[in-house]
Amino acid sequence: MSNVKVHIALADDHRMFLHALRALLEKEPGIEVVGVAGTGDELLALVGDKPVDIVCIDIGMPAMNGIETTRRLLALRPNVKVIGLSAFSDRQFVLDLLNAGARGYVTKAEAGEELLRAIHTVQLGKTYLCPDVAATVTSALLDNTPRDTSTPRITARERQVLQLIAEGHTSGRIAERLHLAASTVEVHRRNIMRKLDLHSVAELTKYAIRNGITTISG
Repeated sequence: MSNVKVHIALADDHRMFLHALRALLEKEPGIEVVGVAGTGDELLALVGDKPVDIVCIDIGMPAMNGIETTRRLLALRPNVKVIGLSAFSDRQFVLDLLNAGARGYVTKAEAGEELLRAIHTVQLGKTYLCPDVAATVTSALLDNTPRDTSTPRITARERQVLQLIAEGHTSGRIAERLHLAASTVEVHRRNIMRKLDLHSVAELTKYAIRNGITTISG
């Protein structure tokens, strides 16, 4: 193997997981962790200041989630390769992240050897999905039956709005964060409630926690 190191940045709002991941990766002779971040904004600032080849990013970070952060990161640094980390292998999470430009996806339960495989694979310009996620994506591609109506589809923007609602932000604050009109946020809120058949902020919050859309503990 070459003596050239792969420079990696890590982003996750769970500090214990973040530090454990850093310790794991720093044992690898071909890897250098150049920095860690707890939010999407911190990651974008970090990547702007340091040489980074690969970013390993938690999907469910508060405020700006991993999918939106990936979009912004790749607009800023298109040559960086992104690997998503999540406690969930839900097909919509996976597809949304890949559509945002990520090159890999690993569940946190497999974030040991599988993550190392993912890093070495995406560094070669290939895409890597851990076994659980690969099965999910294969099923999505081969499944020609109508989508299960018990898991209604919400858009990536609606997912962002739902996450921020669950984290306690007002419509005005959400509009500020997402650069939308407050009236547009209200339209998204109504659409989310209609699609999910939910009728209060409390119900939206419970749904977001149950489905891994927010990392708050309730």
